[in-house]
Amino acid sequence: MQRPAAARGHTQTAWLDSRHTFSFGHYHDPAWMGWGALRVLNEDHVMPDAGFGEHGHANMEILTWVLQGALAHRDSTGASGVIRPGELQLMSAGHGIRHSEMNAAARAPVHFLQIWLQPDRSNRAPSYAQQGYAPLPLAQGWTVLAAPAAEAGAALPLHAAARVWAWRPSAGAQATHRLVAAQAWLQAARGAVRANGLALAAGDGLGLRDEAMLEISAEADSELLLFELL
Repeated sequence: MQRPAAARGHTQTAWLDSRHTFSFGHYHDPAWMGWGALRVLNEDHVMPDAGFGEHGHANMEILTWVLQGALAHRDSTGASGVIRPGELQLMSAGHGIRHSEMNAAARAPVHFLQIWLQPDRSNRAPSYAQQGYAPLPLAQGWTVLAAPAAEAGAALPLHAAARVWAWRPSAGAQATHRLVAAQAWLQAARGAVRANGLALAAGDGLGLRDEAMLEISAEADSELLLFELL
């Protein structure tokens, strides 16, 4: 099922331009409440010296993937850091956490994806992790960024039945990825690709059910995220 970028929900303020693949905040569409454990997928542009002040979450695995710029994080566990392109932040909200996410630059916007996954169990202790991924592997093929804690290996450990992959294909690149989950979601963060024969441009998403393979052909330099929902 395709989800065109232009059909997403939209929140616009003086400092924030946010597009919502699934229902979020004041945007509600009963047809788009999530995809399996994938509950929120927002594409945000935050202006300089602005951001999300301290606020709370509970019982959600929250991932942040920066596409351009830098995002400063601080939370009630004492964790803090700056997230840049090629780095993934994972905040397990657990039984409750408070945090802020602010543009770390004074002069340039920050562009990022924020993703919420439903956890496999409620009321864990909150936790925070951040990890960088080298540009070369990301360009060469699908790189697993996060996976269930029992199998994470070098990836970030998720308390959710999901694997998260990224790939930055160059124009002309092709690859086939075997899907082991009954449900998956592909998000085109940048560029243009064909996925199982369907055209996707920046901001478009594709929901997959009962597909054995995902075949990608990049028509431009692109950046893709894939969520396998186990």
